[in-house]
Amino acid sequence: MEMDGNAVLAKALREQGVEYVFGIVGIPVVELSMAMQAEGLKYIGMRNEQSACYAAQAIGYLTGKPGVCLVVSGPGLLHVTGGMANAQVNCWPLLVIGGSTSEDHEGIGGFQECPQVELSRPYCKYAARPPSVTLIPLHVEKAVRLACYGRPGASYLDFPGNLLTAKLTEDVIPSQYVHPVGPIPFPSPSLVEQAAQRLFSAKRPLVIVGKGAAYGRAELQVRQLIHQTNLPFLPTPMGKGVVPDTDPQCIAPARTLALQKADVILLLGARLNWILHFGRAPRFNPDVKIIQVDFSAEEMHNSVLSNVAIQSDLVPFTEQLIEELAKKTFRFDFRNEWWVDLKSKCDKNRKMVEQMALNTETPLNYYAVFHHLQQYIPKDAIIVSEGANTMDIGRTMLHNKLARHRLDAGTFGTMGVGLGFAIAAALFCRDRYPGKKVICVEGDSAFGFSGMEIETMVRYQLPVVIVIVNNGGIYAGFDKQTYDDMRSGGDLTQVTPASALTHETRYEKMMSMFDMKGHFVRTVPELQTAVKEALIATDKPTIINVAISPQADRKPQEFKWLTESKL
Repeated sequence: MEMDGNAVLAKALREQGVEYVFGIVGIPVVELSMAMQAEGLKYIGMRNEQSACYAAQAIGYLTGKPGVCLVVSGPGLLHVTGGMANAQVNCWPLLVIGGSTSEDHEGIGGFQECPQVELSRPYCKYAARPPSVTLIPLHVEKAVRLACYGRPGASYLDFPGNLLTAKLTEDVIPSQYVHPVGPIPFPSPSLVEQAAQRLFSAKRPLVIVGKGAAYGRAELQVRQLIHQTNLPFLPTPMGKGVVPDTDPQCIAPARTLALQKADVILLLGARLNWILHFGRAPRFNPDVKIIQVDFSAEEMHNSVLSNVAIQSDLVPFTEQLIEELAKKTFRFDFRNEWWVDLKSKCDKNRKMVEQMALNTETPLNYYAVFHHLQQYIPKDAIIVSEGANTMDIGRTMLHNKLARHRLDAGTFGTMGVGLGFAIAAALFCRDRYPGKKVICVEGDSAFGFSGMEIETMVRYQLPVVIVIVNNGGIYAGFDKQTYDDMRSGGDLTQVTPASALTHETRYEKMMSMFDMKGHFVRTVPELQTAVKEALIATDKPTIINVAISPQADRKPQEFKWLTESKL
């Protein structure tokens, strides 16, 4: 039987276990999208290439198998480099497939001609153009394997138009093996013993649970470790839910105290980057001893010299550490001064936040919105969040009970990821966990990056609840009188603050484009009614547009959230 390059590529993807494709079609990949659907792949047509790339990597994180982002040549590929970089920095598996100008048009001004393989290399682990149709399966296997093995990341495959339309008989295509399950690195027993001894000797121990623990499916072992030892733990933003945020041993409200005073820190799948202030003083105890456990050898000693550095999958490491600590009958005493200090600080900060949350005067503040939203959303919902204050305050107020149930701007701090992530999460829930809800909480600025993906959600009947926390600006906005006064005279490009957005934009009216209803909310009762109504929907998205005080801010902080350079 005769096959063309489109059919060979689609079949190779299916054979490697790829399930989802997100993209925008055009020359030369229209027929490829059809071939993918003919092979049984799930194709989701997006409205923006960046969003398609964000959705593909989010499905990779949720399933452990890379999603495909399919784009056209030239500008199409260039538009996804931001998404490729995000996947690479976030360590999420992704495969980008780009069409490109036919090889016989290269060098003479071909349509959208662009050095795509070379441009992709800085943003991925593997970038290649199969030199012939017969070699397509080989490159697909390698691209999928490298996206998953070791530290996960992005792969790119380039397909000129003439390669996709070239035909040959099926019998000359060499069969490819499905890439095997990745090797699991086990820890050195002596290093596990050293880690156990460090914790046993600690006066102020702390466990930091990172996104790597979530991706590594280590939640059962990490929970057992925490509960058998009585150790306090602090989750990173996407490490939330590995152990439930509501667990009494979660000391997130005392984050600053915990980092400053801990004398031994067990780092489980978290990196000492900007999110954790590089592990350095003054945010950390200058004499702290770090036990670093990571799948990736490249991460060891990256910012500070770890006292015990262990390259290992987190599941076998945690299992062995539990055994070592059991031999020492280690169980940290809740009456210990360290626990007393942590609980006291947690209680103090919770009361401060509670006072702000219970202030329901209009316009509302962030804390009131999130407090009452938390009361109504399901405890097992996947929460997608992006924005500035919206994301930062939201991660402290909106709790996660389960691992891999929070998706946000991540290590790269990328804005515009929200709706793409939410589309991936909704597809994942529909296929794996029917009835599970996806709550997408957006700042109004962040929503503007990808707002038209609401049409994608409508087209594919995805019941995402989008909550826009609308303060009319980036970080902060302005009340209507101030906004109007500032713009009352002169060149608007000179007098409109760079951080300002239009006051109380009615984003919820976008739903009327589809003869559907959105919600504009000013008060807590209106928010409660809107959320309850939105959660009933099983086949459509909705927008809840919450107008808050333009000057609403987070509670006072002992340190700025971002450690500043000293140079």
